[in-house]
Amino acid sequence: MPSFNDIKNLLQHNKITEFVKLNKLTPRDIAEFTNRHTPQWAVKLFQHLDAKNVAKSFKFIRKKKQQSIINALPEEKAAEILNAMQPDDRTAFLSELPGSAVKELLKVLTPEHRAKTLELLGYAEGSVGRLMTPDYVAIKMSETCGGVLQVIRLRGKASETLNWLFVVDDKGILIDDINIKDFLVVDPETTVSQIMDHQFIALKVNDPQKEAIKVFRNNSRYALPVTDDNGMLLGIVTLDDVLRLAESEDTREMQKIGGSEALDEPYTTISFASLIRKRAGWLIILFLGEMLTATAMGHFEGEISKAVVLALFIPLIISSGGNSGSQASSIIIRAMALGEIGFRDWWRVMRREVMSGLVLGAILGIVGFLRVAIWQEFHLYNYGVQWMKVAATVFFSLIGVVIWGTLSGSMLPLILKKLGADPAASSAPFVATLVDVTGLVIYFTVAFLVMQGTLL
Repeated sequence: MPSFNDIKNLLQHNKITEFVKLNKLTPRDIAEFTNRHTPQWAVKLFQHLDAKNVAKSFKFIRKKKQQSIINALPEEKAAEILNAMQPDDRTAFLSELPGSAVKELLKVLTPEHRAKTLELLGYAEGSVGRLMTPDYVAIKMSETCGGVLQVIRLRGKASETLNWLFVVDDKGILIDDINIKDFLVVDPETTVSQIMDHQFIALKVNDPQKEAIKVFRNNSRYALPVTDDNGMLLGIVTLDDVLRLAESEDTREMQKIGGSEALDEPYTTISFASLIRKRAGWLIILFLGEMLTATAMGHFEGEISKAVVLALFIPLIISSGGNSGSQASSIIIRAMALGEIGFRDWWRVMRREVMSGLVLGAILGIVGFLRVAIWQEFHLYNYGVQWMKVAATVFFSLIGVVIWGTLSGSMLPLILKKLGADPAASSAPFVATLVDVTGLVIYFTVAFLVMQGTLL
């Protein structure tokens, strides 16, 4: 296989006799070369590649480059590539384009492919319908297994996968799905009805695509059928598309949890301006939130001036609350993404997190108490004659702050989900900011109650 430098050399010097080497590139190689170089190089390369090979690689090419490459290619070559693409891949590409661009590209499709594409584009964005392909093998229960294998020989190349075959009745209603191996181990004269078990899993065409991820995750399948509300078989969704979708969703969730907007393209290629724009908004929001911390400290200025020793433990208190909140938020968001919990489980989650916060807070409180006691005992720092009350303040404050942190971090994602918002928006930095402010209130309230009449 030629290296990327070899490819550029062949294209740059127009070495026609060696262009045969280019068609030895795998779809991943083609996509990687295209993603690393300007669209002009991709245009040169695509004109010397088989359209089917390019079509297989197209789904791995970054979205922003896809349109510029198609627009730059000669119309004939662009038509070859678009017509060679799998319906679901073609739909995914066209769904990212403005309406005027889609209208022009639809003109170069064959009537058959145009009809399939328009049908898939008719489904809501983010639905299973946009993810499915209509290329599959449907059979009738009256057929023989030998007849089915003959059908596969004749029409199998047009199907995206042959791992599973789908049994429909005369009205096109899905009644079963059968693994192809079941046809290979029986007598050819066996009818399809004899090997059916009438048990199948199907996706609904209008379900959100996240539902497809969940179903594939819970079932060991390479392809699943897609039906309408009446059970009519409309298409199939394959594992490779779901894996790409899951990777994209996981990436977006991780970036949001980290306190930034999801990046539209890889970190190494996104423009500097876009990178700043994606991160600045959240940072400003979090900064404004943290300003409330200064406001809270100003409110307790009198207490701090009377007992300066309290200021020593402010970073310890607010960081413990923020860390516990971030932990809880990350755990709950992940559990929600996996379908382990939902809003209906809020009471169970609350009970567990309150108990967890109590135990974790007590552990940190003991550590904080010992920190004050040991430093006082060995004269590492003098907390004064009321050092025991200082230690008690730290102990009880940590319990209160950690309980509040775990409670906030666990409940916010559930509440946002119930309101129809993205749970990842209650990201770790957001929860930490919230707990920082309230943590100060808890700390100084506990200090006032414990030290009233002595230091305060």
